[in-house]
Amino acid sequence: MTLQRMDNALIVVDDLDAAKAFFAELGVELEDEATTEGPWVNQTAGLDDVRADLAMMRTPDGHSRVELTKIHTPPAVSAEAENAPANALGIRRIMFTVDDIDDVVARLRSHGAELVGEIAQYEDIYRLCFLRGPEGIIIGLAERLT
Repeated sequence: MTLQRMDNALIVVDDLDAAKAFFAELGVELEDEATTEGPWVNQTAGLDDVRADLAMMRTPDGHSRVELTKIHTPPAVSAEAENAPANALGIRRIMFTVDDIDDVVARLRSHGAELVGEIAQYEDIYRLCFLRGPEGIIIGLAERLT
C-alpha cells in the first residue's frame, strides 16, 4: 500500500470566523462547513462528547486543504504558548506559494498578522517570510523569483 496524498492539516482555533477570514484573505477558499459530533468523532479523537464546528478550506489548485475547527466540547486546551518561537517542537507552520509576497503580507496585516522575522531572499530563487496570524498560527509565504 502506498500513500495517495496529504488530505489536510487541522488547526484548532477559538475564533473560527477570524481564522476563516485570515485564510480567505490569503486565497484559501471555503469548501465546506459542518458541525460534527457522535461516536465516530469520539473514537477518532480519543475524547468523550466531542462537538465541534469545522470549516474545510481548499487551496486554489484544489490539491491541499486546511481544516479549521472550533471545539465546543470538551473544552479546548492550550498545549503550548500562543507565541511559541519558530524553533519550538511540533508543527510550526504551513507554507504557501504566492505570486506577490508584499501584497499578501499587506493584506494579511489587515487581519492582525505580524511578521515573525523579516522578508528574506534565498539566493535568486525565492523571497520568504513567516507570519503569525490569529491565535498564534504561523504560516510561511514563498514567492518564486525565477
